[in-house]
Amino acid sequence: MAKGDRWSDDQNVQVREMRNAETVLGVIRERGRRRLPLEDIYRQLYNRELYLRAYGRIYRNDGAMTPGSTPETVDAMSLEKIGAIIGLLREERYRWTPVRRTYIPKKSGKLRPLGIPTWSDKLLQEVIRSLLEAYYEPQFSRHSHGFRPGRGCHTALGEITQHWRGVKWYIEGDIVQCFDRLDHSVLLSALNERLHDHRFLRLLSNLLQAGYLEDWKYHGTLSGSPQGGVISPILSNVYLDRLDQFAESVLLPAYNHGDRRKPHPPYMALLNAARRHWDAGHPDEARRQRQQAQRLASRDPNDPNFRRLWYVRYADDFLLGFSGPREEAERIKQRLQGFLRETLKLELSQEKTLITHARTEAARFLGYEIVTLDADCKHDHRGQRCINGAPGLKVPAAVIREKCSRYMRRGKPIHLAARLQETDFSIVTQYQAEYRGLVQYYLLAFNVHRLWQLHWVTSLSLVKTLANKFRTSARQVRRKYQTTIDTPHGTLKVLEVVVERGGTKKALVARFGGIELRWQKSATLDDRPKDVFSVRSEVVQRLLARKCELCGAEGDCQVHHVRKLADLSRPGRSEKPLWVKRMAARRRKTLVVCRQCHEAIHRERPKRHAFKTETTGELR
Repeated sequence: MAKGDRWSDDQNVQVREMRNAETVLGVIRERGRRRLPLEDIYRQLYNRELYLRAYGRIYRNDGAMTPGSTPETVDAMSLEKIGAIIGLLREERYRWTPVRRTYIPKKSGKLRPLGIPTWSDKLLQEVIRSLLEAYYEPQFSRHSHGFRPGRGCHTALGEITQHWRGVKWYIEGDIVQCFDRLDHSVLLSALNERLHDHRFLRLLSNLLQAGYLEDWKYHGTLSGSPQGGVISPILSNVYLDRLDQFAESVLLPAYNHGDRRKPHPPYMALLNAARRHWDAGHPDEARRQRQQAQRLASRDPNDPNFRRLWYVRYADDFLLGFSGPREEAERIKQRLQGFLRETLKLELSQEKTLITHARTEAARFLGYEIVTLDADCKHDHRGQRCINGAPGLKVPAAVIREKCSRYMRRGKPIHLAARLQETDFSIVTQYQAEYRGLVQYYLLAFNVHRLWQLHWVTSLSLVKTLANKFRTSARQVRRKYQTTIDTPHGTLKVLEVVVERGGTKKALVARFGGIELRWQKSATLDDRPKDVFSVRSEVVQRLLARKCELCGAEGDCQVHHVRKLADLSRPGRSEKPLWVKRMAARRRKTLVVCRQCHEAIHRERPKRHAFKTETTGELR
């Protein structure tokens, strides 16, 4: 190791004593950018600030209130719990709890296993994830887009549309049960190349082998990283980064050669003939031959001295674009299959790994259809064909049919009886959320206008649901709720519900529609928003204040969590307790309280000092 590459003990002490978590991660990120190994990273797990940062990131998640194999959830989060975890780590006595396994349906009709860790394990996994992401993110391939900050499905698709021109074959890759078959020895070997800390690697090894509970029966995990774990995405990226390196260092150099294709002889012959006819005074014949030449490739598509290969990966799905003969595309697929089997101990799915002809068929990637555009009449300002050979994205017709079928019966839009008990504001909000999510994902498709069919079906189902709820006609509903809004390209008709709240509060507005179905070429949707943690999150600041927000007592406090604000409005209560009123008034799902108040909340037998009514001060 070169002089200065080692992270000395003095530097470890300095970083460990830093109170700012972002400073610690910044130091680790810089070492990752310089590709220097990390030593003694285990000591960073003693930094309380990293746990507070992790808590501020994940306490809002829907799964935070979902118990794993123990009843523990984010509720009752405290500084004492962080101290207990750090104490166990210092003594190397922390033991991972087996995850609780459940199953969620897949699009194919099969079930996907999902592991739910306990809250303490989630918190520690988030700390480890932040350390690994800070170190590995600068080193990951630019062709990898899954589970990375600032990247997502749209950036992966944008790379294809912006750089892949002249593709002849698409090689669609899909790995069989990737997350469930990650080889632990291969993963730990990949981590050991850069992380020179046996305690840290042993902690990760114990995590991978913690096992799972299914129907309260323990099962060991000999391979794989459980889907649902906070740390699983970054571990899968570290694992599959070897595939990215193989593609970049072996496949791309081997199949990218030649500066430019040589001229196509039939094309050049027609241009030369047109020039001769023009010089001979036959402009009509010259024009006809130029038009005929426009239907041919200007460069030889079978030039043996020219090859191009492109690669992109999102999680366990990857796509290659190849310009060359099919025989070589088959060899590329075989080399990938051999590398995955021999090096990564993974298998390619024979059903989903296809070689697709770009001109005659459509490849499937991330829910889009990828086709090669071929427009003879589309020219730019220079008179040249500007989109010929460029990749284009399409909304699959099957997606539109499947989404429309949710709101249809016997070929006609119907009302949704399950939503009749909701308010009209809530009904419009739910319809808009479902419609907006699909439309915003497919705005990169040049045929996004076909989603007007989904808009018509969904809006009619919404109108019928409101009409059924209020026992009126669809026409009356449209007269009541329909309005127009201005957009950059004109006006659009929408269905709008306004709830006045009186006083100085702004009215609540729910609106269905209002999204222009126009093709957008730029990629704008990431997997998650950019993280900005220059200051502590609001709930962390309240926890560090060490003051009960009910009785005002100072000391160690806990955070009371509710899954949603609607849980505060329970039927049968003649008068709401003070803690309910406080959370409802602040519109917060958290409340920092002392231990006595928290126990009283869960017993629902209020303490005398904690639950006086706000108006009279009388005890309940």
